[in-house]
Parts: sequence; C-alpha cells; structure tokens
Amino acid sequence: MTRLPHSPSRRLLLAGALAAASAAVTGCSSDTGTSPSGGAKRLRIGYFAFPSGDLLVKNKRLLEKALPDHTITWIKFDSGAGVNQAFLGRSLDIAALGSSPFARGVSGSSPIPYKVAWILDVAGENEALVVRKDTGVSDVAGLKGRTIGTPFASTSHYSLLAALEIAGLEPADVKLVDLQPQAVLAAWQRGDIDAAYVWLPTLDELRRTGTQLTSSKETGGAGRPTLDLAVVSDDLIAEDPGVIDAWRKAEAEALRLLTSDPEGSVEAVAAELGISTADAGAQLKQGVFLSPEQVASADWLGTDGRPGKLLTYVTDTGRFLAEQRQIDVAPSEDVVRKAFYLKGLSRAVA
Repeated sequence: MTRLPHSPSRRLLLAGALAAASAAVTGCSSDTGTSPSGGAKRLRIGYFAFPSGDLLVKNKRLLEKALPDHTITWIKFDSGAGVNQAFLGRSLDIAALGSSPFARGVSGSSPIPYKVAWILDVAGENEALVVRKDTGVSDVAGLKGRTIGTPFASTSHYSLLAALEIAGLEPADVKLVDLQPQAVLAAWQRGDIDAAYVWLPTLDELRRTGTQLTSSKETGGAGRPTLDLAVVSDDLIAEDPGVIDAWRKAEAEALRLLTSDPEGSVEAVAAELGISTADAGAQLKQGVFLSPEQVASADWLGTDGRPGKLLTYVTDTGRFLAEQRQIDVAPSEDVVRKAFYLKGLSRAVA
C-alpha cells in the first residue's frame, strides 16, 4: 500500500495553511475577506459543495440577514484537511468539518484552536465505497491487492479503513491513494484506480459505472459512525460569541426548512451545486439530517456542561485512528470534551 503518513508538524501545516487559505479566499469567496472600512466586522465561513443545511444558509442569505453589520465570506473547501490547515493559519472563523478530521485536529500536544459547536448531518448513503464494474469485485474483501482512492484525513478515509477492518483486511492489503473528490473522478475515468470511497456529488458520478460495496450508513451501523460537524475558532468564541448564537439559529432554521419546505430546499441546493433539482432531491434523500432539538440532545451534541454521545463517537474515532497509525496519540475523552463549545446551544434551538 501507499503508507499513510503520520500527522505533519504544526509548523509545516501552518505554512500550508497560509497558502491554502489564501488560495481559497481568492478563488472561492464572495469578497476579499478583509474588514471593510467603517469598522464593520468580518465572518469567514468554510463550507463544502455537499448537500446540507449549510447550502441553504448560504443560498438564502440567512446569516447576512441576521448579521447586517458583518461582512460574510463563504470559502469553499474540498476536504477536512484543508479546513484544518486554514484554522491553523487563523483564516477561518466557522467551518464544516467531518468527525474524523476533527478528531485529528484535537489530537497531539498542540490541538487546532477550534471547538465543535453544531452537527450538520450524519453520514449515510451520501458517502460510500464504489468499485469499477470491470474489476469483477463484488464485496469489500475482494479489494485485496486493488488500488483505492479517497481523500486522506477525511470521513470517507476513516470509513474506508473501518470497512476494510470489518472485511478482515489490513490497510497494507490494498494500495491507498490520496485524492480529492474531483481527482478521484478523473482517476476513475482514466482507469487509474479500481475503487473509491468518497461523498456526493462525486459519488453519484462513480455509481453510474460502478458497483457500491458499502456505505457510511453501514459502517456506522457496525459501530464506526461519521458525522459532518461545524466548528468555531477559539478567537471567535472569545471575541464575538453573539455571532455564534446567530449562526446556530440560522443553521437550525435551515434544518427545519429541509422538512417544512422540501421543494425550496431542493431548489437552493440545486442552485448552489449547479445541478438539476432532480439530482439535488436525490442527493438530499441520502443524508441523515437531525432536527435542531436532536442536535442539542443527549444522543448527539448535548448541552452546556453535558456533552452528548458525540463525545464518545469522537473519542472512539481518535482511538481508531491511532490504532491505524493515522495519528500518533489518540486524544483522551477529557481532551475531546474541552473541544466542545455548547454554551448557548439550547437557546439557539428553542
């Protein structure tokens, strides 16, 4: 296999962060990301082109309406590794982030200065392992000796490792290749990889010519759940906590709209992803979206002073990553607990 690297030093990550964040802001944001004249405040939000409430908040300008005195900058990322680097470079205030890269981020002696503050969705059929039909492979065990692409340090990477373990395979039994979603699709089309574990919308492209072997819904049911979280920077918590309350309320409204206005939600997601409403509707159905009340329940994120089951999920994820030699040391439950920001959560979902 391609040996999966240990986490690089914080200094190296910081250097990469500055370059990555600069490129992201220049290429993907709605403005320069700098505070305009007149003292208006800036809020930089990292997001993924992935069906979720985030896209509704962005499309419907819910935050712009709630925070008229702030300049909102939306910055698109391809994976959690880039988000982690950007937070190291202090280039983000809020961002979507998978549970696996979050577990990585809070591990080690110098954890990334952010805290989890929301749950966007629970991974279901929207992340999956697909194999090329011409390989003749019909189950995960049949991937032995094959080349598999996935974005390293992502929830898909974590779920792939879990799927291999469940099937009785070691990572060394396959060749793992670090590819971002668009690169996965290109490698698939060239025939460079035999299989891939990735998320929507790239996943649907692979399904057209491939066979799905397993999904994050299945690996989650086997005890390895993954989630799309949202994190906030320590600087934002210290300097402008009221913004976090407004942002949570916007995210809560988006989750409610997914249920109360499915047609409008589909149209918003289609517009943000540049796909048809039929495709957007099909993709939304593959995710597991909690209600705002569920987000703040003991089963998931919890409330101030009483973290929910997410604490266990992230701790277990860190332990598994350490066992797989993806990180040097697993973060303890106490370390993970300190990386939760739950103040004001109950008010936001009321």
